[in-house]
Amino acid sequence: MWIHPEWPTLRLKKTAHSQPNRTVREMNFVMNVVAGVLLTLSCCTCSPVAEPPTRTDQKKLKYLIEPPVYAEVIARRGENASLPCILQTKPNHFKVKWTKLQPENPGPENIVLISNGYAFKLYGLLGPRVSLRNAHTMDASLHIHHLELQDGGRYRCELINGIEDENVIVTLRIEGVVFPYQSQNGRYKYNFVEAQQACAQQDGVLATFNQLYRAWTEGLDWCNAGWLGDGTVHYPILIPRAECGGDDLLPGLRSYGPKDKQRDRFDAFCFTSSTPGTVFYETGPFSYDQANQVCKKVGAELALVGHLYSAWRFLSFDRCQGGWLRDGSVRFPIAFPRERCGGVPEPGIRSFGFPAKTQRLYGAYCYRLSAA
Repeated sequence: MWIHPEWPTLRLKKTAHSQPNRTVREMNFVMNVVAGVLLTLSCCTCSPVAEPPTRTDQKKLKYLIEPPVYAEVIARRGENASLPCILQTKPNHFKVKWTKLQPENPGPENIVLISNGYAFKLYGLLGPRVSLRNAHTMDASLHIHHLELQDGGRYRCELINGIEDENVIVTLRIEGVVFPYQSQNGRYKYNFVEAQQACAQQDGVLATFNQLYRAWTEGLDWCNAGWLGDGTVHYPILIPRAECGGDDLLPGLRSYGPKDKQRDRFDAFCFTSSTPGTVFYETGPFSYDQANQVCKKVGAELALVGHLYSAWRFLSFDRCQGGWLRDGSVRFPIAFPRERCGGVPEPGIRSFGFPAKTQRLYGAYCYRLSAA
């Protein structure tokens, strides 16, 4: 038993002159002191430890049902998705307002839908593709049709009843893949708007920080900094090295923070998802123009970089031969690494850069839309 240093250690000393009744009194005194010490220690040990507040410590929802601890809906581009918002009590007069939370682009245009329980009004670019699910009378879930890449993010379902207001937040995650993209003119050639355009031209959008972080956890290691959709610049490092920010730093996302969107120039981190078409390979060798014509002869067109990444990621497309893409680059997808296919032990898209378009050394990666 631990004894506080300020508490005396009591011992009984037996002497020839000790009287029995005195010994008993001394023993009772000792037992009382020990009991007091144990009681004090017991109280100290059993005192509750302060814990961080949980949802139960906050305002309890009266009208809406609390979603799971981390409400996330996962879907791919082109699919439909429902973001849950369920009423537990329906007031006589109320409104439900759905808003997409976009910290980098705040404003009333982020409102998606407002309903009074009988009718609804749609807002913004997303409005034409949304509706209330209405699976039952207490269902205020948002149904989004034909998902697009930019639909991912956080959404708020807000119930307004007079001066009362409560809400729940649901995250929509578009399942996809992040790929670094560089100008054919070299490294760090894009300002922010040009980076947006470059991703759009390759069937993508600028990635979000969360998308880049997820790609890093899945193995993306890239030493060139690139724009993200919020105007910040980052790059993911799995294996620290001197030429990539220093070999004495831990792995992670290196950050340049927000940069001047017009003046500063970097590469781009693009994000894409599944596509409605098919990527296939035509054996060469072709020049760029010949590759373009070969694809057209079979009812297709040269694939975009995003198409190739999508086929590699979602369909495990694997081909150990370089082929032209529409941007003039030559790449090939490796889903199952082997020694003579790029010399890298990890799966990924291998690149030959942007060779002269007159070279007749490569095949062609074509893209054909699937029949409806």
